Amino acid sequence: MSSSSTAGQVIRCKAAVAWEAGKPLVMEEVEVAPPQALEVRLKILFTSLCHTDVYFWEAKGQTPLFPRIFGHEAGGIVESVGEGVTDLKPGDHVLPVFTGECKECRHCKSEESNMCDLLRINTDRGVMLNDGKSRFSINGQPIYHFVGTSTFSEYTVVHVGCVAKINPAAPLDKVCVLSCGISTGLGATLNVAKPKKGSTVAVFGLGAVGLAAAEGARISGASRIIGIDLNAKRFDEAKKFGVTEFVNPKDHDKPVQEVLAEMTNGGVDRSIECTGSINAMISAFECVHDGWGVAVLVGVPNKDDAFKTHPMNILNERTIKGTFFGNYKPRSDLPSVVEKYMNKELELEKFITHEVSFSEINKAFEYMLRGDGLRCIIRMDA
Repeated sequence: MSSSSTAGQVIRCKAAVAWEAGKPLVMEEVEVAPPQALEVRLKILFTSLCHTDVYFWEAKGQTPLFPRIFGHEAGGIVESVGEGVTDLKPGDHVLPVFTGECKECRHCKSEESNMCDLLRINTDRGVMLNDGKSRFSINGQPIYHFVGTSTFSEYTVVHVGCVAKINPAAPLDKVCVLSCGISTGLGATLNVAKPKKGSTVAVFGLGAVGLAAAEGARISGASRIIGIDLNAKRFDEAKKFGVTEFVNPKDHDKPVQEVLAEMTNGGVDRSIECTGSINAMISAFECVHDGWGVAVLVGVPNKDDAFKTHPMNILNERTIKGTFFGNYKPRSDLPSVVEKYMNKELELEKFITHEVSFSEINKAFEYMLRGDGLRCIIRMDA
C-alpha cells in the first residue's frame, strides 16, 4: 500500500458533475474512496475536453448514465495505490487513459494489438471492475465513472492498467493531450499508415485528431500532405501541422476521390480518415493508389453504417486498415510518445488553443460546441 498522508482515507474534493444530459456541469464536493486492489488514486492537475466527452454528455446516441463525472484526457500525480500495485508509487507523474493494458491477455501479449480484453474502452460501464461500485459519492449517492478515468475531478480512481507512468520532467499541461485524441491521430499515421519519406498523404477531417495525423505525416517526411474538410476555415490552421494542400469536397462536382486521383497521378500513397463519416471512409479508401496504397480508418461510424466499395478496388492491391488509439499500448508505448515531445520531434503547443480554470469548465464545452479551436486545457488548481 501507499505511504502518502491521505492513503486509505476518503478524500473530499471538487468535481464537475453532469447531473443530466446536455445540462451545464455543476461544481460539487465529492467523496473519493481509497483505491482497491489493482487501483490507483490520482491527483489530476490538468485535464482537457475531447469530443467524446461532449458526445456522451449530450447522450443523443447511447444509453444515458447520470449523474456522472466525465473527462478522460488528463495528466496528474499518483496520490496512493491499492493492493497489488507494484509499478507505480505516490508522486509518480502519469497520464490516465480511457483504454488499458492488463499485460496478461492475448491482446496485451501480442505485438500486433493494443485492444486489451480486460480494459479496452467501455462507455456504458460507470463503476470499477473490482467490485462493480463507484469510488465517487455525494452524501452517500454514487456518482458514475466515465471510461474508467473521470478526470473532471481533483482526485479520481483508475485501474492500474489504464495509467501510463511518464517522465516527471514533462510538462503535464502539454502532454495531457496525449492521453487520447492526439495519440490516436499521430499513431494512425506513424504506427499504421507508415508513410515513407517523400510520399503523398491525404488526411480526411482537420479537427484535433486529423491534425495529429497530419503531424505524423510531417514527422515521417511526407512531401505532400493534402487536407480534406468541408469547413474551409480550418485550412489556415492546418498549415502549422504540415498540410500543404487543401480540398473542400463542396467545391467539386465529382467525388473527392476522383479529385485526389487527378491531383496525384492516380492516387495518394496513404490516407487517414478522421471524421467518422461513412462517405469519407469510402473516399479515403478509393483515393489511394493501386498497387501500394494504404487507407487507415480512425473515425467512429454511426451504428447503422455499411462500408461499400467494389471488390476490384481491393483486388488491385489497395489496403484498408483500422486503428484504435493509434495502435499504442497505453502503459508500454505512451512514455515514448511523451519523449517525442521532450526531444522536440513532436509539437504539442499548437494543439492547445484555449485554457480555462476548473471553475470555468463549462466554457470549454462552449468552445467545442461552436467549433472554436482545438484543445482547451482545464487547469485544476485555478
